Amino acid sequence: MSGIRWVLHVDLDQFIAAVEVLRRPELAGKPVIVGGRGDPTERAVVSTASYEARAFGVGSGMPLRIAARKVPDAVILPVDQEAYLAASETVMAVLRSQPGATVQVLGWDEAFVGVEAENPEAYARQMQAAVLERTQLHCSVGIGDTLVRAKNATGFGKPAGVSRLTAANWLEVMGGRPTKDLWGVGTRVSARLAKLGINTVAELAAADPQGLVPEFGPKMGPWYAELGRGDGASVVDDTPWVARGHSRETTFQRDLTEPGQVDDAVRELAARVLEDVAAEGRPVIGLTLKVRYAPFITRTHARKIPGTFDRDEILARAVDLAAGIEADRPVRLLGLRAEMAMPDDARKGHTPTRGGW
Repeated sequence: MSGIRWVLHVDLDQFIAAVEVLRRPELAGKPVIVGGRGDPTERAVVSTASYEARAFGVGSGMPLRIAARKVPDAVILPVDQEAYLAASETVMAVLRSQPGATVQVLGWDEAFVGVEAENPEAYARQMQAAVLERTQLHCSVGIGDTLVRAKNATGFGKPAGVSRLTAANWLEVMGGRPTKDLWGVGTRVSARLAKLGINTVAELAAADPQGLVPEFGPKMGPWYAELGRGDGASVVDDTPWVARGHSRETTFQRDLTEPGQVDDAVRELAARVLEDVAAEGRPVIGLTLKVRYAPFITRTHARKIPGTFDRDEILARAVDLAAGIEADRPVRLLGLRAEMAMPDDARKGHTPTRGGW
């Protein structure tokens, strides 16, 4: 295959909801909400919602009880991670089977595809048809000359469409949009940019990268300016993704109010995280404890630690972090993340402390 090298961003439409509808065809066209154990009386959040449910304002991360209130006749289903993983793996296999494709997986429901093509739109539609035929799942495809432009283009093609953003039309299409519409910016960073008088993508594109350094630092400041221009990497990297860490979290159906309850919960979380980390064979170099107090105030406590495989030491340090939890405040959620040394660290002379799982 010959032609220009393109980046395609493939995003499965309402993926989790679509997988559930495939398993239950009678749900087609109905508002479907997936989250937690499927019980809106429990504390849980929406993992995804069908387009029919989204029309009522339901979105990912919304408390399940609020979603149920917005759509009283919605079908609410429990999360089934194994089913979604299986569907995702099939989709990624289809993408890899496309002529000349280099595939970089971003998650269950999205991937970048690098391809050389004279007509990238035709290639994208061929790819959509292959995914649909093999899995009965629809996807949208963004076409770009960089990863950033391809990723942002996808939203203009939803659902099940194809859209292209390049250096030639980037500012024409994106320039007047708020900075939060950019991949990698979001609401908080957008608010910080607004303090600097930068509200649109065009204004961010025109910003002096060094002028952003006082607010965002020497790396992130120039990077945000680059995002505004849609610039950046243009090569899809199919190197297998390596997790930097593993995390677990639990939302309690009843607030924890006693120190003993919190201690037990942290120990249980640590045990689950350590099971995940054990399979990686890499030392733990940092821990982060996430605490959500009632009604909905979140705090994090993080600490770097000397690289170690020692299970007891990691547990002890997790318990130490829990000492920062305010004793007189009810706790509704706890999460623990263990950060691991990356494979390259060992070659750079990282020496973990001794110990064993």
